[in-house]
Amino acid sequence: MMNKCILLADDHRIVREGLKVLLEAESGMEVVGEAENGRQAVDMAIVLKPTVVVIDVAMPEMNGVEACRLILEAEPKTKVIALSMHSDARFVRRMFQAGASAYLLKDCAYDELAKAIRIVTVGRTYLSGQITAVVMSDYISRRDEDEADAYRQLTDREREVLQLLAEGAATKEIASQLIVSVKTIESHRKNIMTKLSLRSVAELTKYAIREGITSLD
Repeated sequence: MMNKCILLADDHRIVREGLKVLLEAESGMEVVGEAENGRQAVDMAIVLKPTVVVIDVAMPEMNGVEACRLILEAEPKTKVIALSMHSDARFVRRMFQAGASAYLLKDCAYDELAKAIRIVTVGRTYLSGQITAVVMSDYISRRDEDEADAYRQLTDREREVLQLLAEGAATKEIASQLIVSVKTIESHRKNIMTKLSLRSVAELTKYAIREGITSLD
């Protein structure tokens, strides 16, 4: 039987090292790469074509939700497992909307991760016990539906710009990173503000943190 090839994506090196030790102690599992942000995770997944990507939800440059969506667009056979410090329904919902096959909280990941990998690779979905109640409650109440709809109106590039603005990057810096003009970034920012009914970068930042697009970490 072929090994399950795993890509780890987390901006904390100590977390990646801990997960790597855990997984490589398991029979039939091999860690083939490590990424420290979402953008790098996408690039590495396209090159390495792993069986599973284990990805932190809150990461710099590109969060786990957007990275998950782009990875699965490029490599639909890859399975994505989300790791998070957060059990909030919005984080869980967005990861599954992006195509994730499992969602685990970091405080239980060491016990459950190998089990989750085996489950998702046979086409099933996995939720840690603490998350199951959150998901059931969310489906019953469907809180914050209007805001979720507003976020879905954003284009892929607008979502990238939103996260970078919320992380404090200057317009010129974002333009350089995305290889576009300053005027283009200013246009994206205006469109984001309009679609989300926000009036300032401060409001934008609060929105991004509240909705799990970025974090204060």
